[in-house]
Amino acid sequence: MRTRKYSNRDLPVMTEIWNELIEAGEAFPATEPFDATSGEKFFSSQTYCAVAVDFGGNLHGIYTIYSETEGGIANVKFAVRNCSRCQKGAQDLMNDCLKVAKEKGYSGLISDPIAESNEIAKHIFEKMGFELKETIPGGYIMKDGQAVNALIYQLQL
Repeated sequence: MRTRKYSNRDLPVMTEIWNELIEAGEAFPATEPFDATSGEKFFSSQTYCAVAVDFGGNLHGIYTIYSETEGGIANVKFAVRNCSRCQKGAQDLMNDCLKVAKEKGYSGLISDPIAESNEIAKHIFEKMGFELKETIPGGYIMKDGQAVNALIYQLQL
């Protein structure tokens, strides 16, 4: 796998990957899937977006960095296809994200809330050195409407 800055030609697959996670209902607080227009608008509004691509050109995951200020702490979101999770795409994305965040002068990264039941995301954040910053009781609404604890991870760079 290699990681690179996204291009407009990646947008359809990026939107597909994003929507896969929204449909699963435990990775993002968002509930509405993107269409072509809302996906392009979201990704272009981020400070930086990158994709993980295999050597055949297939897209396996994405990350976004967003901050309204230079330096300080930036928000990050990661999305990896379900079928790609054991191919270390998430770890490649995280490594690149850490490199880019340092290059852009951020002092830290903070995740969007994830459901406490999202064992894969918890494992990856913790493996990469993120620490649990906050647990919000009942702060995450699952796809079935159940309120579960929301977790927010942070990493000082």
